[in-house]
Amino acid sequence: MADPEVTVNGKRTAIGAVPVHTTALDWLRGQGLTSCKEGCAEGECGACAILVARPGVESPTDLVAINACLAPVGSLDGQEVWTAEGLGSTEDLHPVQHEMAVRGGSQCGYCTPGFICSMAAEYYRSDRDADGDDHAPNGFDIHALSGNLCRCTGYRPIRDAAHALGAPPAEDPLAQRRSCRAPEPVATQLHDEGRDYLRPSTWAEALQLRHDLPNATFVAGSTDWGVEVNIRGVRADCVVAIDRVPELQVLDLGADVLEIGAGLSLTEMDRRLDGRVPLLSQLIPQFASRLIRNAATLGGNLGTGSPIGDSAPVLLALGASVVLSSVDGEREVPLAEYFTGYRQSVRRPDELIRSVRIPLPLAGTTAFHKVAKRRFDDISSVAVAFALDIEDGLVRTARIGLGGVAATPIRARETEAALIGQPWNEETVRAAAEILRGEGTPMDDHRASAAYRAATLGRSLLKLHADSLEGARA
Repeated sequence: MADPEVTVNGKRTAIGAVPVHTTALDWLRGQGLTSCKEGCAEGECGACAILVARPGVESPTDLVAINACLAPVGSLDGQEVWTAEGLGSTEDLHPVQHEMAVRGGSQCGYCTPGFICSMAAEYYRSDRDADGDDHAPNGFDIHALSGNLCRCTGYRPIRDAAHALGAPPAEDPLAQRRSCRAPEPVATQLHDEGRDYLRPSTWAEALQLRHDLPNATFVAGSTDWGVEVNIRGVRADCVVAIDRVPELQVLDLGADVLEIGAGLSLTEMDRRLDGRVPLLSQLIPQFASRLIRNAATLGGNLGTGSPIGDSAPVLLALGASVVLSSVDGEREVPLAEYFTGYRQSVRRPDELIRSVRIPLPLAGTTAFHKVAKRRFDDISSVAVAFALDIEDGLVRTARIGLGGVAATPIRARETEAALIGQPWNEETVRAAAEILRGEGTPMDDHRASAAYRAATLGRSLLKLHADSLEGARA
């Protein structure tokens, strides 16, 4: 096995002897690349953003921005990385850097390199166009900067800089880099002070490690684990990374089922689906930030078992199941039967999530309602997902997924039963909304009171009904 190394700003650099929990942020700063800053250490502020080369959707390679504060340095083994220093110089500014400078997009400058990297990722996005919501005439999706915070400049000049960017010139080295394949993931082994960081190259190897190392921590995008390391100081004796294992990168849209690999990033999933699953399309913009979605996975979100993970309510409404794998074989478990308690599930210690399966065809009336203190990049107080089939004015099928109202994500079974077979009218909906108010065990905590959660649940069904009528009139 070759010694771990990373290509940083075009230069191959050995990772060297470092503690295995070292983040990409700390390692890069140790290399003298101090544009990469630590702000929050939990993926909230984007001061640490860097660019990595990933297999592309519309081109062989996409340049993707991620939070270096959450990524273990071992996850960069064999990969290509760019920091703000690698985009341009004081004598020859990169177009993004130039626009930020001339339009006053930087004041104290602490957050600026992170903005530069996130903006550069969008600048180089090969399918950038002006058709999407919140897209500028130059096609720039301002939500590409949703994970970057600025405390002194203000966002208008930063937005102006983004909206002033044209297309990359043909001779731009990074634009040309997109036409070549991204580096393949490599088998990795770091060892220091009795701890290990391992990256298997195949799914079979990952399952064998799961069997042989029952106490190891398995991670994908590290967007959850990275917080544990940084904020809570958690250290695992062995971390096994499976995010880029090829078998977990599948997205197969068949006649009867959609299968999504557990290691596919949410951004890659969304771009490859291209709106074919409207409920997932509603979820994605409200799931954390672009920086987080570029690393986070469905497998990781379900694997934590969190009752406030945003993907679970949507997948429950879609009637999804999870495929659990071990060295002894596979089994498919309906997601509605997967969660057993707070951060607990039926997944055995020797099993890993291989994929998520969504049955087809999809329901015709769907919606995802997320209630949080901020519109974007926040934890849900309540999350509700609906998937109903309405034919000839009657509710034929209904699935409702809830998050944030119980110890686990749940199906609103009583509300579903009150809707199925009934006319889709105000009388039915108001009666069902009263039932929905009491589903789960709405709780008091720092995000919302039990009374507020109950009221929000009831209003969500009323909103779905009103929106469906508005859509029918349109």
